Amino acid sequence: MSLFSNKKMRIIFIYCVIIILVICGIITARHKQSSSENSANTSTITNEPPKSSDSSGTSDKSNNSDKSSSSNDSSSSNQSTPPDSDRLPPYNSSNQGNGIGGGAIMGNCSIGSRKLPIYCVDLSKKTNLDTSKKYVSISFDAAWGDEDTIKILDILDKYNIKTTFFMTGGWVDSYPDKVLEIYNRGHDLGNHSQNHKEMSKLSVNEQKDEIMSVANKIKEITGYTSFLFRPPYGDYNSTLIDTVYGCNFYPIEWDVDSLDWKDYGTDNIIKTVTTHKALKNGSIILMHNGAKYTAEALESVITGLQSQGYEIVPISQLINTENFHMDGTGLQIPD
Repeated sequence: MSLFSNKKMRIIFIYCVIIILVICGIITARHKQSSSENSANTSTITNEPPKSSDSSGTSDKSNNSDKSSSSNDSSSSNQSTPPDSDRLPPYNSSNQGNGIGGGAIMGNCSIGSRKLPIYCVDLSKKTNLDTSKKYVSISFDAAWGDEDTIKILDILDKYNIKTTFFMTGGWVDSYPDKVLEIYNRGHDLGNHSQNHKEMSKLSVNEQKDEIMSVANKIKEITGYTSFLFRPPYGDYNSTLIDTVYGCNFYPIEWDVDSLDWKDYGTDNIIKTVTTHKALKNGSIILMHNGAKYTAEALESVITGLQSQGYEIVPISQLINTENFHMDGTGLQIPD
C-alpha cells in the first residue's frame, strides 16, 4: 500500500472518528435533555396528591359545593323557610306535669269519658292567621318509598307552600337525607310511630316507645323537636290520646282523605280532595308521599284549593296550641 494511500486512509479514519464523536455528542446531549425533562415531569407528578384527593379535584368539588350551597341558600330564601325561632314547640314547657296526660300542653281533649284527637280546627279566634281568609292543611304520611318525595317538595316550593310530613321510624331510618331535606325546606316534621302498629292495642309504655323512638331520631338528624303525632291507620283510644299529649305531642287525624293510597288515579285524587263534602275552613287533608299518583295530582290539588279561596298552611300553624276544647266530631275549638 502506498504512502498516499496510507495517508488517505488515516484522514478518512480521522473524519470517521470525528463524525462518530459528533454523533455521540449529539445523542448524549439529547439524552441529558430528555432525562432532565422526564425528571422534571416525574417530580411534578410525585408532588401531586393522589387523584382522589387531587387539588384540582378538590377545587372543583369545593366550587360545586359552594354553588350548591349558594343555590340552596337562594332556594331556601325564596321558599320563605321559617326561622328556627318559629319552629320551636308551641307549648310552654314550664307547664310540664299540669297539661293533658301529665304533659305541658294545656287544653281539654275530653268529650265525656272519651278523649279525642284533632280532626279539624275552628279558626274563628286564631291570632296568628287572618280570620277573614280560609285555611287548610295538607299532610303527607311517609311510611314507604321516597321516589316522589323531591318532586313533591319541588311542587310545594313552586307555590311557596309549607305542609306537614308524618314519618315512621322505619322511613326515617331508610331516608335520613330526605328527612333533612324536608326540614331544610321548611316543612313540619310529624311523627307517625316507629313501626306503624295499631296503637290502641299497645300498652302505655309501648305507645311511648313508638312515639319517642321516632322523636329522638328526628331530633338527631335535624335538631328539630317534633310535636305532631298521627296514629297509624287513624287508630286510637282514650289511653293513646293521653299518652300522646303526655309526650308533648298534639294527636292529629284528618277530615279530608284524598284516598291516594287506593291508587284510583290522578283525577280521582284531585276530585276527592277539591270536592270533598267535609272540606272547609280548618280542614286537614290526608295524602301520602309514597302513593302512586300523589305527586302527579298535587299541583292540581293545590290550584283547585286555591281557586276556592283556601290558603294552605302547615298543621303547626293551623291548630290551637293551648287553651282549647273539642266537640264530638273532633273539631278543635279555641276557648
